[in-house]
Amino acid sequence: MAETVSADVIGKLREAVAGLKNTPIHKEIVEPRDAVLARFQPVFSPGHVSEITADEFRSFLLLENNHHWSGLHRQGPRMCADMDRLREALAILVDETQSVADRLDRGTELVSGMGKNVASAILLVTHPDRYGVWNNRSEANMKRLGIWPNFDRGESFGSRYVKVNQVLLQLRDALQIDLWTLDALWWYLDQKQAGDLPPVETGETTAIDMFTECEQRFSLERHLHEFLRDNWNHVELGRDWVLYQEPGDEEAGYEYPCDVGRIDLLAKHRNEPRWLVVELKRNQTSDQTVGQLLRYIGWVKRHLAKDGEQVHGMIICREADNALRYALSTLQNVELRRYRVEFHLSEPETLMTTSGGGGE
Repeated sequence: MAETVSADVIGKLREAVAGLKNTPIHKEIVEPRDAVLARFQPVFSPGHVSEITADEFRSFLLLENNHHWSGLHRQGPRMCADMDRLREALAILVDETQSVADRLDRGTELVSGMGKNVASAILLVTHPDRYGVWNNRSEANMKRLGIWPNFDRGESFGSRYVKVNQVLLQLRDALQIDLWTLDALWWYLDQKQAGDLPPVETGETTAIDMFTECEQRFSLERHLHEFLRDNWNHVELGRDWVLYQEPGDEEAGYEYPCDVGRIDLLAKHRNEPRWLVVELKRNQTSDQTVGQLLRYIGWVKRHLAKDGEQVHGMIICREADNALRYALSTLQNVELRRYRVEFHLSEPETLMTTSGGGGE
């Protein structure tokens, strides 16, 4: 049984719930709830998943349709590569005659890409009164609030989800909101923490615009971030390091959530007892970037690394100023890497013609 969430945390979250109302986030994420459920509950019903089409499934993954999750579509091609296996996994996932822990373990093992983000989103849609969403955003906020449950070493993904969901259900009852709204609350807290909240009622601005703005704000670095994730095994780092994985989450090492933020990329050495924390320098100052990286290294040492395992850091940036170079010169376990983007235009090939005038 999950520990009771403290009154102090509940008080902070009640204040946040009040702040969420009348914002674009509420309008664009919370208010479409009934329409989204009406559209996709039949799609994921036990009687339909055995014949669900790739177009139907991909449609759910799009932010413009689910009004809630901006990154699910990335997994669409992988999950739809074998529709028979996907249908089998979905049939297991929505079978309420079995325990949710067993369903999650079996379903996510069948299909590559069917991790915690997608699986728990489907559970929320199918039974919005029973299942909350476990993704990087909810995990990071729960850790920041000190309400993240403890897991046993080697505990399965499904069993871990049950513990997470128990906390989410407690919050739902204490805050007197539904689980859909609770998941939107994490987005609101993220924006509040980052100081990115827009004024209430901002005219034409929508929450979807805000998602797009956040994706584009540091467009080049964001593309680099996603490129490294998607092509890890084909870049230099992938020779010695493998992105960290957890049960039910093949992409755990991408934006890994902890109570001091989100680690851009977290990896383990393929052969040696070493960890690597990678931080992409965006618009922070050099001091902020180094401080953030050191916090993440300290967190990994305390919470993930075993005795005898070393934790290294790496900062990837486009330009390195002297402040950054001087700071890193004092740190033996932190490296600096610069990236370069090249774009070339070339003349088209000359049109080749054959001699001889053709055939008869």
